[in-house]
Amino acid sequence: MNHSLSIHQIDGFINNGFVKIENAFSAAVAAQCVDLLWKATHCQPDDQTTWTQPVIRIGEMTDAPFIEAANSAFLHNAFNQLVGKDNWIPKTSIGSFPIRFPSQEKAKDTGWHVDASFPGENSSNYLEWRINFKSKARGLLMLFLFSDVLEKDAPTKLKIGSHLNVARLLAPAGEKGLAFMELAAHLNSISDCAETNATGKAGTVYLCHPFIVHAAQDHLGTEPKFMAQPALMTKNDFIFETSHSFNCPVVKAILKGLNKN
Repeated sequence: MNHSLSIHQIDGFINNGFVKIENAFSAAVAAQCVDLLWKATHCQPDDQTTWTQPVIRIGEMTDAPFIEAANSAFLHNAFNQLVGKDNWIPKTSIGSFPIRFPSQEKAKDTGWHVDASFPGENSSNYLEWRINFKSKARGLLMLFLFSDVLEKDAPTKLKIGSHLNVARLLAPAGEKGLAFMELAAHLNSISDCAETNATGKAGTVYLCHPFIVHAAQDHLGTEPKFMAQPALMTKNDFIFETSHSFNCPVVKAILKGLNKN
């Protein structure tokens, strides 16, 4: 097995904003994680009367199966290739988990957004966390699928290429950047991007540019969806090299969005 992303996959990441990695961890590990998540929800897999909410959020999980899922040789190599060799903080936990259930009730968290990277003045309020055009502190958004996710199973929606638009939206705000809600208010201006759904078998991981615009959606299937959406944080802030060839793909994509490549 080749333990590296291909040139085609890296180009797709730069241009589209994500790369899909199938079999990033085993189905057996995924099943162990799902068992642990069922216990955390206090719901019963064989009793749908206990599925009373459209989404239940679970925080960070540190059990061994989650750590194994996040630390395969392939993923480590991919992190090096996309973010820069050893410029990322190893995952010793995974979270958070928006576990979505089939429900007649609409979920209240399905708006388009970009995940924030660093705290604002009130670090306890995530809606005040910020994003700047250099993606301070954050290397990737990652989507770990622990259950099979089909089109009706509330797959995360991704706006293809939207990370390029977001770089342009963030640039005027400089190093300070924009707060989560400030940037969200501007995302309706991004209307020219095709959409895709992050579907796949259990064990699939989507490695996404930190600026990609994404959204949850309601569950129209029959079985709950188990996934995590952790960040890969950087050890050091990105340096934008004057020679484009020395930049990592995350930075190359930002420069492409800014028409500086």
